[in-house]
Amino acid sequence: MDTPRNAKRRSGRKEKLAQRAAPVAVNPCPPGQVGGTYNPLTERECRAIYDTALRLLDDLGMGEVPATLQGQLVAHGARLKGERVQLPPALVEAAIAAAPSAFTLHGRDPKRAIQVGDDRVHFGTGGAAVQVLDLDSGDYRPTTLRDLYDFTRLQDGLENVSWFTRCCVATDMPDEWTLDVNTVFALLKGTTKPVATSFTLAEHVAPIIEMVDMVDGVGSFARNPWIKAHISPVISPMRYGEDAVDVTLECIRHGVPMSCITAAQSGATAPATLAGFLAQSLAETLASLVMVHVYEPGYPMVFSNWPLVIDLRTGAFCGGGGEISVMNAASAQISNWLGLVSGVASSMTDAKALDAQYGMEKGISAMAAGLAGGNLIYESAGMTASLLGASFEAFLLDNDMLAHIYRALRGVEVTPETLGYDDIVQAVTGEGHFLGGAQTMAAMERDYFYPDLADRDPPITWSEMGRKAAWARANARARELLAKPDPGYLDAASERAVRARFDIRL
Repeated sequence: MDTPRNAKRRSGRKEKLAQRAAPVAVNPCPPGQVGGTYNPLTERECRAIYDTALRLLDDLGMGEVPATLQGQLVAHGARLKGERVQLPPALVEAAIAAAPSAFTLHGRDPKRAIQVGDDRVHFGTGGAAVQVLDLDSGDYRPTTLRDLYDFTRLQDGLENVSWFTRCCVATDMPDEWTLDVNTVFALLKGTTKPVATSFTLAEHVAPIIEMVDMVDGVGSFARNPWIKAHISPVISPMRYGEDAVDVTLECIRHGVPMSCITAAQSGATAPATLAGFLAQSLAETLASLVMVHVYEPGYPMVFSNWPLVIDLRTGAFCGGGGEISVMNAASAQISNWLGLVSGVASSMTDAKALDAQYGMEKGISAMAAGLAGGNLIYESAGMTASLLGASFEAFLLDNDMLAHIYRALRGVEVTPETLGYDDIVQAVTGEGHFLGGAQTMAAMERDYFYPDLADRDPPITWSEMGRKAAWARANARARELLAKPDPGYLDAASERAVRARFDIRL
């Protein structure tokens, strides 16, 4: 029977639902929180790992050094020993001293720029997935350029993803040039956040920057370099890669900031012992820093030392687990100890489905990296299947997870107001509870995060609403967001000009 009382209840419930849906006045867990409270290494252990890295560079040196880089290194004090180039401690420490401890990671929209370095923590994306978890079939299929664009615009509205590195490879592109130019076009069209991409060859850099300037004006990128390059100029163990070195030098010529990424694997391309692994991978990332330093001291480079783990029983890459979590945390600690802008990775779950394994592996690795103070934490949203896969649903669920981590990093503010002695006395001697009190209402949004997709209803309500799991809720939300029109970041005239000049397939 529909009574006035029932109608009032329905009206009250609608008001509560509207309040829940409304944006919060104050974000209780904004990006850029302070990290560094988790230190898996002691000061003595950091020093021992660093000293071993210096010894490796000084005695063993680097192999397969391209001739142009070899001459530049020797001119700055490096030594030749057969086919290897030894990097003395004085050169390494000069590179560290000149490197910035913080810099701006620009957005195409300058208001979306972020300050990286020091003790600030930002979560973002990475990866080069070749499969996507299809929204319709729930199974994996090859990734396409359309998928990349959809991922780009989906994450554009996720406030806990501070920057977007292309998370998947458009496997439907016919060649490397078409892949590189279309990847950047998808980024241009889908977001105004800071972004990152890869350049397969050095000769791809200049025309892609030309494309960006066609859209935003000649010289615009030089004034606001919002695309960061992901490069791996060092190949484990302890040698340079010529093509990647060439890309690095071309990026420097065009003012493209970069992440120089070391991605050794335990027991395969680096020692199986965690300490030995950290020493070698630190040496290799320092070799990237020295390479940049001898061409452009103080150039904005993210010191991206990403320890990766393999299952020593099978040789398969393991994206989730305690070992990879503690090693990336230790890497962040050492990088910050050296005063460098640190980049590490997290959330590289081995799970194929969005299940308990997925949540466990992502949660422990992202929390460890954040607590250790990683300045830029890559791979932290959207990735599945040991980085082979990417998922639209995962982006949305991970966005909530990252908010929880930012909230944990924010910690507890202890002031006379938050201690609230008078409020406690008033509640105890008055109503006997704190519900609806002024202090409670003030703290409700300031101090508490309310996840978008987590289910906090009682079991009876969950059952009545169809017993949906997180994956199903996220699937529905992803469809809703992807049904929205193009965000309009490219005007029609600029898009026509770009399509006339370049082979754009989107």
